[in-house]
Amino acid sequence: MEGFSIERRIYYHDTDAGGVVYYAGYLAHLEEGRTEMCRERGVDTFLLKEQGIVFPVVHVEVEYKSPARYADIVRITTSVEKVGRGSIHFFQEITRGGQLLVRARTVWACVDADFKGRPVPAEVARQLSGADNA
Repeated sequence: MEGFSIERRIYYHDTDAGGVVYYAGYLAHLEEGRTEMCRERGVDTFLLKEQGIVFPVVHVEVEYKSPARYADIVRITTSVEKVGRGSIHFFQEITRGGQLLVRARTVWACVDADFKGRPVPAEVARQLSGADNA
């Protein structure tokens, strides 16, 4: 998968009693991938929040293919599938040495400070749309 990638080490606190990453722990790694990709493309979600524009996660679909373990180095790859009128759709994979561990789709809604739907700002849409094909 092409897209924006970051690498992370798996720490002991990421694992469960079986020594593998706890299933919900992958959500934090996926969040890091989305946040860093946005930051790389000039989308500052903290600054947008200060302006009353928030992007809560409203849908997550995760396939667990193989476990990651303590001390593994994993690669989190993120791409934007679609920027809709009021949402952003992401596709992500977590791999270790080329082996697929997790595949996920996540949707952010665009809302105001009162969590009422609003359009994705044009500048954000521009920064995120089509950049994976560049």
